[in-house]
Amino acid sequence: MIKKFLKLSSISLLIASPALAADRPNILFIAVDDLKPLLSCYGDPIAKTPNFDRLAERSIVFTNSHCNQAVCGPSRASLLTGLRPDRTKVHDLKTKTREVTPWVVTLPEQLKNNGYTTAGVGKIYDPRSVDKKSDAPSWSRPFILHNLKYNSDFPEPVLGTYQGKQQHEALEKIEASGTKGYGPTRKKLEAQELHRVTEAEDVADDAYSDGAIARHGVELIRELSGKDKPFFVAVGFKKPHLPFIAPKKYWDLYERESLPLAEFQKKASDSPEYAYHDSNELRSYAGIPAEGDIPEDLQRELIHGYYACVSYIDTQLGLLLDELDKQSLTDKTVIVLWGDHGWHLGDHGIWCKHTNYEQATRSPLFISVPSIKTKGTNASPVEFIDIYPTLCELSSTPAPANLDGRSLVPVLEGKEKAIRDYAVSQFGRGKRMGYGLRGTRYRYVVWCKMNQGGTPVDSINSKVDEELYDYQTDPLETKNLAADPAQAEVLKKFRDYTNEFLSEQQKRISQEPK
Repeated sequence: MIKKFLKLSSISLLIASPALAADRPNILFIAVDDLKPLLSCYGDPIAKTPNFDRLAERSIVFTNSHCNQAVCGPSRASLLTGLRPDRTKVHDLKTKTREVTPWVVTLPEQLKNNGYTTAGVGKIYDPRSVDKKSDAPSWSRPFILHNLKYNSDFPEPVLGTYQGKQQHEALEKIEASGTKGYGPTRKKLEAQELHRVTEAEDVADDAYSDGAIARHGVELIRELSGKDKPFFVAVGFKKPHLPFIAPKKYWDLYERESLPLAEFQKKASDSPEYAYHDSNELRSYAGIPAEGDIPEDLQRELIHGYYACVSYIDTQLGLLLDELDKQSLTDKTVIVLWGDHGWHLGDHGIWCKHTNYEQATRSPLFISVPSIKTKGTNASPVEFIDIYPTLCELSSTPAPANLDGRSLVPVLEGKEKAIRDYAVSQFGRGKRMGYGLRGTRYRYVVWCKMNQGGTPVDSINSKVDEELYDYQTDPLETKNLAADPAQAEVLKKFRDYTNEFLSEQQKRISQEPK
């Protein structure tokens, strides 16, 4: 009943508002899995990413944007609901969002209920957090999750991933033995150590999934252009998520031996041991040591693979931008591009995401609004939950009143420099929840005890540890300053921020439908 009321209220507002006319912008919504700011437009001197640069020229590029939890499912659940993880209750890769928060209205669902045709392809929601239709209530038409149209000159990739000869030969034998299904097939490939962490086959872009996803995205733009309703087209790319696989030509863009390794590969001094992890996601692949340091030659291979995948996605982005041009939609379409979180490439001696540190929480955010002439960069703290209310305002769509995010439109229009003093990310370890507050200069992390049942506490008085990093003097997070008397004033400010934040979160949680 509550959800029905919210939907009816939104629709009535749409009908009543004269501002919601036929010229509402289309929205192209692009997700890039595991994307950290290794892009030339973010100042990276190595990355070859001309299409990201092309998008940056027409956008506000947020250089201090952060996910709400640095792992796929929780991050995407928060971004697409506008709610922080403690409210979505999605902290892992198995909880179904609508099972624990049945009252939620997602961003595409809200747009669909208010006059948009919503369609998508690839990875937008994490499939483990939603139904088998990539959250059916979000879409006007079936979401394209499987049955991608690959290049017919090549066999379909093994497990939707590999094009190597060994993998294809192994698959034939596995299928001949009667084995079916993704899970059993993957286990047999792993047993043969064919679950490789990198691959560089000389194949067409759409012989791999992201090339096929891009072409589906192009078809959706083409099909929905010129219709009576504006569209919301979501395109979710899977790279640079592990394994690092891209056509050979993208690997050839980089010289492996010249790629620098992470400068600081140790834990920060005076930091809690549990703030880190053992890079288990990476270690699940063939050829990766089960424990201990990653050898330098393997580090370079992984970094090479990450850059190759980013350049591969850059080309696919270009196809989408080209199609907007071809359909004369560039000046009629808002574009939002985001990565669901960052990625550790050996810094602190760890790989993958799953922390409250800068390399895990910080991820690119581009917002291009044709009607707003201001372009450039903005370094104010931004959370990905801010995307939902921003797109509602830009599309003249009523935003649900219970969102945690704040609209970035005042920043986009140049009326405000910032909408918040700090961005909040969080990540738990056992019976502790770490909340990271990132301002313009400092990051403060407080580790709190969890209540019985796994819910976060509502007061900093339950803290078990603190971390403080100064990016002006220590951009690599080499020393935890929380015990430094010289930082007492800064520490007090962030403790006050944290008490304010946790108190507000508990208030919002208490007001949720039961």
